[in-house]
Amino acid sequence: MRKILIVGSGQSGLQLALTLLSHGYDVTVMSARTPEEIRNGRVMSTQAMFDRALQLERSHQLNLWEAHAPKMRGLDIALSAPPGTRALRVNAPFEGCSQSVDQRIKMAGWLELFEDKGGKVVIHGVTTADLDGLTGLYDLVIVAAGRGELVELFDRNPEWSPYVKPQRALSVVYVHGIAPRAGLDTPHMGFNAVPGFGELFAIPALTLSGPCEILLLEGIPDGTFDCWDDRPTPTEQLRRMLDLMRQYVPWEYERCEKVELTDEGARLIGAVTPVVRHPVGDLPSGRVVLGMADVVVANDPVTGQGSNGAAKCAEVYLDSILEREDRPFDRTWMQAAFDNYWVEAQHVTNWTNAMLQPLPEHVQRILGTAAGNRTVAARFANGFSDPGDFQHWLLDPDKAAQYLASVAPEG
Repeated sequence: MRKILIVGSGQSGLQLALTLLSHGYDVTVMSARTPEEIRNGRVMSTQAMFDRALQLERSHQLNLWEAHAPKMRGLDIALSAPPGTRALRVNAPFEGCSQSVDQRIKMAGWLELFEDKGGKVVIHGVTTADLDGLTGLYDLVIVAAGRGELVELFDRNPEWSPYVKPQRALSVVYVHGIAPRAGLDTPHMGFNAVPGFGELFAIPALTLSGPCEILLLEGIPDGTFDCWDDRPTPTEQLRRMLDLMRQYVPWEYERCEKVELTDEGARLIGAVTPVVRHPVGDLPSGRVVLGMADVVVANDPVTGQGSNGAAKCAEVYLDSILEREDRPFDRTWMQAAFDNYWVEAQHVTNWTNAMLQPLPEHVQRILGTAAGNRTVAARFANGFSDPGDFQHWLLDPDKAAQYLASVAPEG
């Protein structure tokens, strides 16, 4: 029985661990926190997952909270220009649905499930020196912890990494008491673009205390939305976010008259430097380890792809491991496993990096058309589930013009 160590207990690491376990592998997960510590900690992300990623969880019977989490049926898109005025509104339907389950619930639950099914769990932080010693005990070691010193094992790939610093300042709060969206009879994800300032997302989700809504404010560095350097208290963070919403996206602020934080850990402040790293990490002993998901492909959350990419990476790595059978997991195999993931991940990175720039004129035309054309609106919305489609129409002005010319106007 082949022995595999996965360092990290997030979406990618635990999904891969659970699926490998079901195929008879001897799997150990090293987690820096116990399930109870995860539940009692601070929120980790917004973790919206779209249809294709959710289907992966369903296929492995890992969709444990699907019946309880709100089912988002589309995007409610708004373009603000000038700030405070909604110049454009698009109802963009999903073919399936999107869901967000607080990772404090999901990761704690999956970690317990993994142990219940016979997986080995070690609660311990891991340093590079620790990892060097551990690699001799396993056939394969995978690093799935996207923060900390282990990430430094994987060199930045400048060819695919145009940015060297964060492109957005991030502020996240989970709230109860938000009112339903006007004009929509099903939950939708709010996507509000405020040119020159940033973006606001409003995401129906499931948290420890039940259904909630996640507010994510993305601010262009040094701009009005970038106002978190003083690390405000939870109450002040929420107050400040609501004040910005009142000024720049009042249609979202109107829903927030009775909001309150869901719990003491229901907020996050931070920033992400978009980066693609080489997937093979070299240790002092000469042994190698494989990086996965946001260890090697970290995108800004402006396109909501973090958990989706993690789920898809776990599935690709699972297939690569199963196909390897009893042959060694060497450097060549590691690079090939990542290359298989990059086939799709490159489209996410290209799209996300483009979204961090001012909206090009052709994208504004697409959204303007989508406001009155359900076909265009649906194609845009479903690109969040299948980002590879955007290369064929959204990311290129000529292809966008050809597509819009081919779409019959709707009465």
